[in-house]
Amino acid sequence: MKIASWNVNSVRHRIALVSRFLRDQQPDVLALQETKVVNELFPTAAFNNLGYVHHAIHGQKAYHGVAILSRLPFKKSGSQDFCREGHARHIGVTFENGVELHDFYVPAGGDIPDPHKNEKFAHKLDFLGGMEKFFAKRAKAKNDPVMILGDFNVAPLENDVWSHKQLLDVVSHTPVETRLLGEVQAAFDWTDATRQFIPANEKIYSWWSYRAADWEASDRGRRLDHVWLSPGLKGALKSQTILKKMRGWQKASDHVPVIVEIDV
Repeated sequence: MKIASWNVNSVRHRIALVSRFLRDQQPDVLALQETKVVNELFPTAAFNNLGYVHHAIHGQKAYHGVAILSRLPFKKSGSQDFCREGHARHIGVTFENGVELHDFYVPAGGDIPDPHKNEKFAHKLDFLGGMEKFFAKRAKAKNDPVMILGDFNVAPLENDVWSHKQLLDVVSHTPVETRLLGEVQAAFDWTDATRQFIPANEKIYSWWSYRAADWEASDRGRRLDHVWLSPGLKGALKSQTILKKMRGWQKASDHVPVIVEIDV
């Protein structure tokens, strides 16, 4: 299975880019975040035309939203309410081959890294705590074939950001966020697919701000997008790719896709 995760930052606005990506890369499954559209207006026809005829969509008008589009059929699909604000931030599916996939869009958390002064940051911390509790309750199933992926909005390691020292008090890389994401990872003994192939002492990013005059020259990125595998799938991992070149596409998202291949 070839599985891609991408914060598309509006699926309707970037449907031409999505179609180009699918034709170029030919994943079996595409998990999207920040689709920004209600289910009824999701551009399903474009995916059907490319062979992605199985859809699991959890949308919301103008904000948030997640979706899984697949060439492979599902046995079941549904969303969990990790989000106390009622946002559309999770969708999960189980494929007929037994692989279980969860797609997350973790709240960004605003600008002030203080839950007492910033309700958005408090919400983010609560969401991460909910993820940890959900998978901790299922810890006995960690040898099942399970994957979680998406825009986790946390860059956990020092080399997941362009400057560890300068970003320690910036939302997405603060100690409380990285600690909580670490607890999510420990709850199910997840394997970080990207860091299986790229050592922790090597910088790698999946997001570059729109604010940069020249994102490529400055290269001040963060690795906010992740694919994690359960112990039951760790041995099946064959490759991972972060498609940095797509940040340079015209009208690009500020995130680029992360792709993994597993042998199941």
